[in-house]
Amino acid sequence: MFVVTGATGNVGGEVVTGLVDRGVPVRALVRNPSAVAPVEGVEFVQADLTDPASARAAMSGAAAVFLLPGYPGLAAAAAAAGARRIVQLSGGSAGSGDGSNAVTKYLNDTEAEMRDSGLEWTVLRPTAFMTNALRWKDQIQAGDVVRLPFADVPLAVVHPRDLAAVAVVAMVESGHQSMVCRPTGPAVLSLEEQVATVGESLGRSLRFEAQPNDEARREMLKTTPAPYVAAFFDFYVNGSIDETTVRPTVDDVTGRPPRTFRDWAAENAHRFAS
Repeated sequence: MFVVTGATGNVGGEVVTGLVDRGVPVRALVRNPSAVAPVEGVEFVQADLTDPASARAAMSGAAAVFLLPGYPGLAAAAAAAGARRIVQLSGGSAGSGDGSNAVTKYLNDTEAEMRDSGLEWTVLRPTAFMTNALRWKDQIQAGDVVRLPFADVPLAVVHPRDLAAVAVVAMVESGHQSMVCRPTGPAVLSLEEQVATVGESLGRSLRFEAQPNDEARREMLKTTPAPYVAAFFDFYVNGSIDETTVRPTVDDVTGRPPRTFRDWAAENAHRFAS
């Protein structure tokens, strides 16, 4: 049995699909199984990731588990449930030891717990997801201007399906244990280039505008706790994270090149329109 947390999310959902395509039994942990459409080969099980006891019961008998970061006790629950292997989603800033950055701290804590579990492990530290562009949906539906912060920070954004493909290989196959994998997309793109590509997929000429840092901070604080806003400014204004390096990880692990942002935009054009 292969267990996936965050099974209805951008990455977890792709991990479930990838495992089903492999023909292995899948147990997907979700908050409300009755609200999820049935999928052949997938057992949907209720679990609260903030409650390690409920997650432990759901991970019983797992050959491998895919874990989201930031949920204390999950790795220990997997070990107590008799799992053999953890594939841990993390982030690019992990491993720096910087406890002053709220995001980096919870990633570091997650990885430390994973290692302390005594199970076989693989860590995934991807670049930013292509699906982050979906945050622009309201602006795109309202007009042709997309106004975004951190305009001068290029990113080697990764397709969640490629990240999931790396995760599936690490879950199912041997030879990827005690490794830190860093999946990236195939090219470094500015936000302006990403906006233009989404516009092409929609048949529209979108215009990018850079949002000043002070305005961005005020907007982010309306919906995001202050320590996490500070973390993002540390990443993208202070430059404490590098997401500009293109790595061959996806090709090396899966045997196929990573998908482009143009691929992603074409696949998801309907999500901006609906």
